[in-house]
Amino acid sequence: MIVTPQSMPFAEPLQLQSGAMLHGYTLSYETYGTLNASRSNAVLICHALNASHHVAGVYAGQDKSEGWWHNMIGPGKPLDTRRFFVIGVNNLGSCFGSTGPMHTDPHTGKVYGADFPVVTVEDWVHAQARLLDALGIETLAAVMGGSLGGMQALSWTLQYPNRVRHALVIASAPNLTAENIAFNEVARRAITTDPDFHGGHFYAHGTVPKRGLRIARMIGHITYLSDDVMNEKFGRQLIAASQSEADRAFFYSTLDAEFQIESYLRYQGDKFAEYFDANTYLLITRALDYFDPARAFGGNLSQALARATAKFLLVSFTTDWRFAPKRSREMVKALVDNQRDVSYAEINAPHGHDAFLLDDARYMGVVRSYFESIEVTA
Repeated sequence: MIVTPQSMPFAEPLQLQSGAMLHGYTLSYETYGTLNASRSNAVLICHALNASHHVAGVYAGQDKSEGWWHNMIGPGKPLDTRRFFVIGVNNLGSCFGSTGPMHTDPHTGKVYGADFPVVTVEDWVHAQARLLDALGIETLAAVMGGSLGGMQALSWTLQYPNRVRHALVIASAPNLTAENIAFNEVARRAITTDPDFHGGHFYAHGTVPKRGLRIARMIGHITYLSDDVMNEKFGRQLIAASQSEADRAFFYSTLDAEFQIESYLRYQGDKFAEYFDANTYLLITRALDYFDPARAFGGNLSQALARATAKFLLVSFTTDWRFAPKRSREMVKALVDNQRDVSYAEINAPHGHDAFLLDDARYMGVVRSYFESIEVTA
């Protein structure tokens, strides 16, 4: 499936939850499949922290350019693009095309940098709704997302309950625990204390806070994997474990990577620092921290979700300790308290939080079956 990225500019200012106003912005997006005559088969995909609008398919002439949910979306796949019209949108504040810190502020003529306004999950949903308006889509057959994307899917059912018929909330939570906020703060501090950060205006200094980004990614990556996967994949293996002790110049070091897991994390950190924007990382992790629809209801999630009218599928994974199954069960209970139509699957998978991106026959089967149950008119 060959796909082409698109962009849409918006001249009308966007009022943000913080009270700030975003004056003019552009959203990058991709579409897959065909919108039917009744416009009843649209599915919106919301992305997680370091993903983008490139959800599925490949770019012409580019090797290894598969979208981040390529195994989930496409002809004959669980979300079948022969039946549904799928839309992937890059969130505001990101670094993959939509207006963000790397772009120029039209009011100052300077790069936003650290001056880009704080954005929230609710702000992203409002911007996505404007894109759907421009595409002539009034009602979504479904909205779907994993992790932070699942928070957006949940928020869609609360902000625009009459525009969503189904919501698929995968490996997500109704808010972050204190532990999750703590992980995000340590990662942010790694970035902001990097000497090359320059208070977020590193573009003007011709630098990139790669050291901070590397550490932030390493911290995050640890939380995405389960202990079982790490032990199975790396264990306590040394980098040169295949060599005999006599052939290997073994030494104890506090600086060099000796274990395979160290080398793996350093590789992931180095790769991430080459393509991700530091200010975007700060913005998106803050949006994660702030999301809490129950806050306005004294912490009562059942009251918060009373506004939702969509039908739900929630999926969690047993070894996901960052967005543990009990968090999905909280949402299930709140929906059941409101007598909403909700299905729940708890998949016994060893992959940790990353399981929502991977091939698991039971997981893929649940999603496929759910989409097959969604009725669309011609």
